Amino acid sequence: MKSQTEPASPASRTLRDDAHAPASIQDRHLSAARRSRPAAHRLGAGTAALVLAAGLSSCSALSGEDTSASQTAAGSSDTDATLAVSTSFYPIAYLATAVGGEHVTVTSVTPTSVEPHDYELSPKDVTALEAADVIAYVPGFQPSLDEAVSQVSGPTVLDLGEAANLVHHEGAGHDHEAEEADGHDADEHDADEHDHATGEDGETDPHFWLDPQRMVATAGAVQEALATADPDHAGDYEDNLETLTITLTDLDTSYTEGLDQCERTTFVTSHAAFGYLADRYDLTQASVSGLDPEAEPSPAELAEIKEVVEETGTTTIFTEELVSTRTAEALASETGTTTAVLSPVESAPADGDYVDVMSTNLEALRSGLSCQ
Repeated sequence: MKSQTEPASPASRTLRDDAHAPASIQDRHLSAARRSRPAAHRLGAGTAALVLAAGLSSCSALSGEDTSASQTAAGSSDTDATLAVSTSFYPIAYLATAVGGEHVTVTSVTPTSVEPHDYELSPKDVTALEAADVIAYVPGFQPSLDEAVSQVSGPTVLDLGEAANLVHHEGAGHDHEAEEADGHDADEHDADEHDHATGEDGETDPHFWLDPQRMVATAGAVQEALATADPDHAGDYEDNLETLTITLTDLDTSYTEGLDQCERTTFVTSHAAFGYLADRYDLTQASVSGLDPEAEPSPAELAEIKEVVEETGTTTIFTEELVSTRTAEALASETGTTTAVLSPVESAPADGDYVDVMSTNLEALRSGLSCQ
């Protein structure tokens, strides 16, 4: 184990898909091709460790503070030997910190308030990864990070994709409400459901953390990885996992109950980050820009989104913190709707932690969908 470094502080709607399994409105999924290099020790999702280097410490990941990998590499050490866990971005850092507790020093390769999809690691960031005991990440979300992981030697590498049970969300999803009126039959639904889960092109949606149940499963993989790397504290990791599981299960229950009776089940978002959330709670996500938050929608795609708004009675266009709201605001202006923030929780919050942001998201959804 390394010496402790200085703490620093998504299913969319289409006019053709089935009525029960939401998917995103554009197919801009990032490739989840997995890197494999002999130099990096890769454990299965059930027995590996956390992703990339530099930002959230074990004291700050839950509160939302972090630094870049290069900053961590330059930090000072102290006498307390802890397990050095490097993660790709905030949600994974949250899990590592909650499970690892005082026995881990957690860093995040993506700095706070930086949109992580296209964050480019510097050579110094890549070098800093070598100092980690464990690297935990989800492939396909950050291409630069995928490449960096393939270059390191020494740290144990945990690919969380299997534990998170990543699936493909169709680029042109479907809308429950409209398709009920269209009368799609069960056979068609079954066929579409299969395509939804596997994906014809093999690409998967990485935004698993917006489904609390997937977070529970992923936390289990983190616990196993930490216990393998640091068996002396395996009992503490197991206890911390139990506490975290209760917290995440309570969050899931709040969503299930809070979204049970709503006037609408379709919500419109800036980018297709909420596919797993929509799947879990029987909602439909219609996105303006697909999986890539920086992608500009075509006129035809904007026209389809406007049709969704009109047909479903949508009153709110959801934006997010780290990308431009210009297109969403223009869409709201043209459709007579309002805008509100629905966070994809891709960066550490200024206040609170993952559960706090997800709770705020629930209230935003309940308001936007007019839930009882």
